[in-house]
Amino acid sequence: MAVEKLDYKREYKDLYLPKEKPVLVNIPSMNFIMVDGKGEPKDQEYQEGIKILYSLTFTIKMSGKQKKGYFEYVVPPLEGLWWCDGGKLDWNKPKSQWLWTSMIRQPEFVTQEIFEWALEECKRKKTSIDVSKARFEIFTEGLCVQAMHIGAYDDEKRTIDRISEFIVNNQLKDITDDIHKHHEIYISDPRRTKTEKLKTVLRFPVEKYVK
Repeated sequence: MAVEKLDYKREYKDLYLPKEKPVLVNIPSMNFIMVDGKGEPKDQEYQEGIKILYSLTFTIKMSGKQKKGYFEYVVPPLEGLWWCDGGKLDWNKPKSQWLWTSMIRQPEFVTQEIFEWALEECKRKKTSIDVSKARFEIFTEGLCVQAMHIGAYDDEKRTIDRISEFIVNNQLKDITDDIHKHHEIYISDPRRTKTEKLKTVLRFPVEKYVK
């Protein structure tokens, strides 16, 4: 009998499949493998970061019952944090100056110890990939406003404008900066999806105004 896999997108639709209309959500702490870099997605540094993330992620996924607490799951989508040096993401700056953290959520059984095991496995089996650039982190985002953006990545501003309007109308404060970052979750695979149908969750950390 086949074991049902945990699909985070399906199980947590409020986090991964919001509507295009902005909503306020409280994001729980999650396990991530992360890689930092600078520049735009087409750059070699970004592409290498993605290879690192998926190499480690699938090494853990394929570990099976070797790891304590293991359960079958679908690998969650790729995510990205974006900002500029000294502050929030500046859409007017060249993308070559953008800073990023690419990351993939890990199941609850993944610990620092399991991450380090995966590092050693990748170093031994995939010598062409510098997995030492990766880190394991428990990421706590908290209160955010998010919405689904459908369409090209370069057309995100129309969704961001709706999010900004929602923030103002609900007495919230946008706190994105170089600590609380602009967050994107890439639901669609751009290699297999038409540009106009790409789905990307846009998420902005906020706080409530204290009266």
